[in-house]
Formats: sequence, structure tokens, C-alpha cells
Amino acid sequence: MTFAAHLAARRALLALMENRELEGKLQAALNILATAAEGRRPILICGNGGSAADAQHIVSELVGRFGQDRPPIAAMALGAALPLLTASANDFGYEAVFRREVAAFGAPDGVLVAISTSGRSRSVIAAAETARQRGMSVVALTGATGGELAAWANIVLAVPDTDTALVQEGHALLYHYLCAALNTALGPARPS
Repeated sequence: MTFAAHLAARRALLALMENRELEGKLQAALNILATAAEGRRPILICGNGGSAADAQHIVSELVGRFGQDRPPIAAMALGAALPLLTASANDFGYEAVFRREVAAFGAPDGVLVAISTSGRSRSVIAAAETARQRGMSVVALTGATGGELAAWANIVLAVPDTDTALVQEGHALLYHYLCAALNTALGPARPS
């Protein structure tokens, strides 16, 4: 593949993502996240592989800051504590690793941001099932089909492609937008 073809694939994806339906879903996700943040309800984020790295990236933007000061947001990347991850996988099987953390740290009116490029990740789906049982909202970041994860989500932010790399790049656009919009929704940091 040439670099020009690489760029052309991304331009085509951007054109597909520029639509009112996705914009409306982003606004709904923003409302859920802002309400949780304002109420100091937990925002838990999970994914596997590159999506696990995205989960940690998002948490750094929410707890830290994204371009400007604002109050920190109570967010946590599931699976980030390696001893907990390996103990849960050993004792309960890998499918349960995120479910256990949602059961421990999730709370009613909190939010689970569930990231799966295919929408078929068993561990992420199990986390979404548990989150819904605990009275949490689920915002899913997926690829084109939404997979099985879509059935457990309140809002599905589906990047309209099935290529893992393109979907991950689309996810970065979506979560960076949400971080910037949360800055506006929550306002600047207050003096202590």
C-alpha cells in the first residue's frame, strides 16, 4: 500500500463518519458522561489490546486534563492493574476479568465505556452485561456492525468500517471529541 492510498482510506472513513446520526449519538454519550462526571459517579473504561491502551489514554485525559483545566473526572481503566488482571484471569477465566472490576467499582448511574473494534470481545461483553445489571449506562465504541456488544449498550458509537486499524483511528477521533466536549460541559477548574 502506498502512503497516498493509506491517506485515501482515512479520508473516506472521515467522510462516512460525518453524519447527523453519529453526531446525535455523540451528543447522547456526552450527556451521559457529563451527568456521571458532575455526580462523581464512576466512569469505567475497558478494551483489549490496542483498545486497552485507548482505555488508559482516555482515563489520562479525564483524570488529568485535555487541553485545558477543568475538575478531574472519576475515571478508571479496567485491566490496568496487572496483578489484578492476572489473578482474575487465573481464578475466573479471561472472560471475567473486566466483569469482576465492574462488580467491584461500578455503581448505579455510573458509565461503562466498552471498546471493541469487532463488538465480539467476550470479556468486554461480560463487562457490559454486569454494568447494565448494576444500573450503569454503557457507551460502546465498536466497528461497523456493533457486534454482540451493541445489544448491551445504551449508545453505540460505531465507526463505519471493519478494518481494525481504521476502527481504532476512528475511535480516537470520537473519544477526543468527547473529551473536548466534556471540557465545555463541565467548565473550567474552580479555585480551591
